[in-house]
Amino acid sequence: MYETPGALLNWGLEIWPDAGKLALLFEPNVNPISFPARRGMKKLFGEKLHLDWRIVLLVVASTLLIMIDSYHAQLAPWMKWFPGWKEAGLSTKIFDRTLLFFIIPMFIIIFVFRQKPGEFGFTVGDWKAGIALTLGGILLISPVLWMVVRGDATMQGYYKGLVTGLPLNTLLDLFSWEFIFRGWLLFGLARKFGPDAIWLQAVPFALAHIGKPEIETLSTIFGGFAFGWVAWRTKSFIYPLLIHWFVSSFTIIIAAGLIG
Repeated sequence: MYETPGALLNWGLEIWPDAGKLALLFEPNVNPISFPARRGMKKLFGEKLHLDWRIVLLVVASTLLIMIDSYHAQLAPWMKWFPGWKEAGLSTKIFDRTLLFFIIPMFIIIFVFRQKPGEFGFTVGDWKAGIALTLGGILLISPVLWMVVRGDATMQGYYKGLVTGLPLNTLLDLFSWEFIFRGWLLFGLARKFGPDAIWLQAVPFALAHIGKPEIETLSTIFGGFAFGWVAWRTKSFIYPLLIHWFVSSFTIIIAAGLIG
């Protein structure tokens, strides 16, 4: 059987590596880089990566959205557009986070991933388990918060000035905050990593607390896991939102000296 010029050249390169320069003379469609150079590049860069584009988009978008929120006090002149909002004691940062942490992820879910919001925890889920876990979580965390906030001056100094606008302020702020971590990230990562996503979403959640009191920040990797587990168990971000809402509001009340 006769060999084609390209096949002969491939065989000949084992003997004479420089013969790759002659490839185009015999077979114009042969890429000379496909000989020893290709083998060398494959060895250098390894096997071709096969990435899940949804996971890539999920991680990159989440990282950028959290960074943008951190770097900008306001993304738009919200106070000018909604003057009554500030007068009511509500933070205009809520507008930023609703846009970054809820509207943009929801847009990607519906129009890019072409999935239902309920698949990302935007649903009532198992409401019986949710109510039981919410009430149980509140009962367990209340004495811990009392002791920690009362005994830590940095917690008191950081939170006592945030009492204006309670409890609506904390609810509106945490709604989108919980969705990006316990909805978008948790259930988005779960399709690839299963229950390990509970720990994975807790990492950026903890890092997003840097700048807050140390005792709080160090605890958030565990708190983030607990919130994530509640969302995982109930298939909804609503119940960790309710627990987090209580934790945040109760912390501010204690720090401001409104009780005790």
